Amino acid sequence: MLPRDALAEALRAAPRPAMVAFLTAGYPEPASFLDVLTDVANVADAVEIGVPFTDPMADGVTIQRSSHAALSKGVSLEWILNTLAERDGGFAAPLLLMSYLNPLLAFGLDALAERSAQAGVSGFIVPDLPFEESAPMRAALAPAGLALVQLVTPATPRDRLALLCKQSQGFVYAVTRTGITGTGSGLPAESADYLAAVAAASDLPVCAGFGVRTREHVEAIGAHADGVIVGSALIEALERGESPAAFLKALRP
Repeated sequence: MLPRDALAEALRAAPRPAMVAFLTAGYPEPASFLDVLTDVANVADAVEIGVPFTDPMADGVTIQRSSHAALSKGVSLEWILNTLAERDGGFAAPLLLMSYLNPLLAFGLDALAERSAQAGVSGFIVPDLPFEESAPMRAALAPAGLALVQLVTPATPRDRLALLCKQSQGFVYAVTRTGITGTGSGLPAESADYLAAVAAASDLPVCAGFGVRTREHVEAIGAHADGVIVGSALIEALERGESPAAFLKALRP
């Protein structure tokens, strides 16, 4: 089974709602990254590994703070792939890299696909890559069977939403609000119709995120989506010195 198909199947097989957890690579300490990732992967149904970047467009202050800390300690895309490749036996959940486009282009797309597949990565989320400019990325990832996950938002026109859902791989990332990560809380009242439209347009699991902090948020979003994405709240739990696995377990309905 191709990694992108295994990702979709893992999310479909998970108890509803599936949980997708976001971690900034190398945070809070590079030396503990594999241990933290292992703990999270043992609870979550998929894990997004954030590639630290200096000029984010969608990250709120929490993820910006964690990215700055990781960058200051030498974390890079090369470091992430090398570190993942050190792990024998893989992880309990599929892994995705969430990155802005510049680090991927600087690495080289063909080398990126080859090294990522070798490191056990199932796909990519690239917030600043428009679909119309994604052909080179898709062409590089396709031979390795890696997913390129598309994002949609409440502001996405319905015809474009249908296109993005059709072209997404692994799952569809449904942003629940306009703005940046870590803002607001839970599911805006008007989102039920939006998520219903995404689900109707997608043959893949739909995972929704931005602002998930409590079990109640997970339950509310899970009533309308196949999965829930938890990011800033998990980073803040790490900042407080909490167990990431325990934090995620407490969010499950």
